Amino acid sequence: MFHRVRNNPIISPKNIVSSNPAMIDVSSVFNPGAIKYDGKIILLMRVQNRGRETLIVKAVSSDGIKFVIENTPIEISGLERSAETIFHIYDSRVTCLKGIFYIMVAVDVVGKCLLGIIQTQDFNSFEFLGFTGKKDNRNGVLFPEKINGKYARLDRPNLKELESGATTGNAIWYSESDDLFHWPTTRQVMEGRFHYWDENIGAGPPPIKTEKGWLLIYHGITMHYQPIYQAGVVLLDLNEPWRVISRGRYNVLEPREMWEMVGQVPNVVFPTGIIVESYDENGFANNSSEVKLYYGAADTHIGLATSTIQALIDACFA
Repeated sequence: MFHRVRNNPIISPKNIVSSNPAMIDVSSVFNPGAIKYDGKIILLMRVQNRGRETLIVKAVSSDGIKFVIENTPIEISGLERSAETIFHIYDSRVTCLKGIFYIMVAVDVVGKCLLGIIQTQDFNSFEFLGFTGKKDNRNGVLFPEKINGKYARLDRPNLKELESGATTGNAIWYSESDDLFHWPTTRQVMEGRFHYWDENIGAGPPPIKTEKGWLLIYHGITMHYQPIYQAGVVLLDLNEPWRVISRGRYNVLEPREMWEMVGQVPNVVFPTGIIVESYDENGFANNSSEVKLYYGAADTHIGLATSTIQALIDACFA
């Protein structure tokens, strides 16, 4: 359902050229959040340097393919107010709500991963608002509008312990909040499908509003052979997003190119950013609209693949 652009990978470590000590000869760039702002596409990329420190770096493009990459990491104010010891902030998902851009991020602290929220209005200054809970959690994405008068999100609680001792998740959950920080209402949306391509799952970019429902691209991991990260689609009810209308049987993107199969973490396509080119007057994505999907490849590069809203909706019923 997705077609890779010819310029792939569109961003690689070699494309990051900087005299900043933390960004000289970086090891990887991947898992970008994406948004259209002021007529341009902005990526907030996860960059790792040779100290395996994680940075968030901004890149800007007029065509969505060729990006100008800033030579310093973004600075996030408000982190000093946190009571947690923060090691890494990464995997940005960007949502616009009434002119304010909220960036939901994974934050590694002592013993677990928490979901945090960063706010910006101009992509020049960034403020850390706080954590959305105290439980081990990842893959948080905000809906682009309130549901039943409340903020809404999808996430993936880390409830499953691996043999290595690390925790992961095999279910996507829906939550609601009055204030972005407390999420008392939770419902399970769907679980991984044991023995198939999406045994462990997590939400990808923020959901897209269509006339047929909320269109969500999610990642799935094959675990029964060796870990292979892929992307799939599901359609959720507009008023009750915890209710699945239809879920695609097949993946819509999988590692096939060398730069997706070889890298820091082999065999990974990890969708985190999406741009929908056109919406109608009621805020629904046009079925004919092109979709740009930005994804991490082998935790080393950033790839771009395109499709249409109609093709992705059709894939939900395949």
